[in-house]
Amino acid sequence: MAARIRETTSDDLEESHEINVTPFIDVILVLLIIFMVAAPLATVDVNVDLPGSTATPAPRPETPLFLTLKGDLTLAIGNDSVPRPAFTAALDSRSKGDKQTRIFLRADKTVGYGELMEVMNLLRAAGYLKVALVGLETASGGGSAVPDGSPAPATSGSPGP
Repeated sequence: MAARIRETTSDDLEESHEINVTPFIDVILVLLIIFMVAAPLATVDVNVDLPGSTATPAPRPETPLFLTLKGDLTLAIGNDSVPRPAFTAALDSRSKGDKQTRIFLRADKTVGYGELMEVMNLLRAAGYLKVALVGLETASGGGSAVPDGSPAPATSGSPGP
């Protein structure tokens, strides 16, 4: 609030109708400092080069070869359980020795990432480099499966050439 100083006999000061912008500037400067400090903290520090894909999904083969990692960490090729020591031989017999066969890998929700990577390493050691991860297609976050209930490849990746 501004006032004039002049000699008058009365104690009344004349009111000034001008806006005092000093508190407004102080608030703006404080907010600027807060945003300058908070903005770098809100960004992601991990540099990840994610690939983009605009490709149409590949058609599903007539007889897909499903490898399942169950909740108890046992493996199944198709519907048949397979012990880990006999895994490579069983996979070779099911794929007729064709190492270019795409393996559709699916795992239970309760399986940890480490166990899934261990199975992918088993596939790589066996010479199978074309792996497609399988998931259920859900309806806009509702969590329900596709009407026929069949699993569909959600993401496919190839750890090798």
